[in-house]
Amino acid sequence: MKVLHVDRNHPLIIEQFNAMGFVNDEDYVSTKEAIEEKIGDYDGLIIRSRFTIDAPFLDKAKHLKFIGRLGAGLENIDTRYAKSLGIFLAAAPEGNRNAVGEHALGMLLSLFNKLNKADAEVRNGQWDREGNRGIELEGKVVGIIGYGNMGKSFAKKLRGFEVAVLCYDIKNGVGDELCQQVSLDVFKEKVDVISLHTPQTELTKGMINSDFINSIRKPFWLLNTARGSAIVINDLVTGLQNNKILGAGLDVLSYEKSSFEGLFSDHSLPKEFHYLVASEQVLLSPHVAGWTIESKEKLAQTIVDKIIDKFC
Repeated sequence: MKVLHVDRNHPLIIEQFNAMGFVNDEDYVSTKEAIEEKIGDYDGLIIRSRFTIDAPFLDKAKHLKFIGRLGAGLENIDTRYAKSLGIFLAAAPEGNRNAVGEHALGMLLSLFNKLNKADAEVRNGQWDREGNRGIELEGKVVGIIGYGNMGKSFAKKLRGFEVAVLCYDIKNGVGDELCQQVSLDVFKEKVDVISLHTPQTELTKGMINSDFINSIRKPFWLLNTARGSAIVINDLVTGLQNNKILGAGLDVLSYEKSSFEGLFSDHSLPKEFHYLVASEQVLLSPHVAGWTIESKEKLAQTIVDKIIDKFC
């Protein structure tokens, strides 16, 4: 089995593939076009988010048996076409779900206690206790949209708090002892906090828009550690401005490049982005919710296990 690695990942993935007799080639610098010209020589491809794998690319991959993606989803791959060609697809949501759950909780507590604002002020010589009076999580209703690996991990992290946890999911029967599954109408009626844990699909793109925001009965807090495309940024800003959204923790943004790098090199970013950067109601992180030392190893091990289980 000859495997091409186009993103740097934890070394265990190559070490364990070597031990199984796989031949591993690494190419972290060539263009997608150059990779496309030689992909026909390979049985396997390991990628993170370096480029999209579309139909023209797959047409060149005459011998490809598997694609392993070191991440939670497969949105940078034309999954339907790949499956039609008999290519095995492996993602690794199990690998970074704990990291995402912890990050979401950290963002929520930071927003509730104004930690980013307070830290910046103290560093600048301001000692404003009243202006940084926080609120407590106890007694709140936390709503989770998308109750899969990531949503369940966040619910697990909330066990030590005296909160009610509700979830909404397009699949029935996903609720458990940690979280009560409810209808969308009930969800909108009760929640104080909404945390997004959905994949990127046609259903989830732009789902947090003005209609959705205004249909929530109470002013609410919003967390997004899923995909930036889920939120219409203009509508988010409007919600923040009119206090329908009390605060937002955003690990992902719709402005991101496909490689998640070079965001600030785009000088045409709209004014709404600059509003988010300046707002004390907003906490931002650079798509690192699932990006821990531990998850790097877990992601690699998950992909190795899935591929070895399938082919060995």
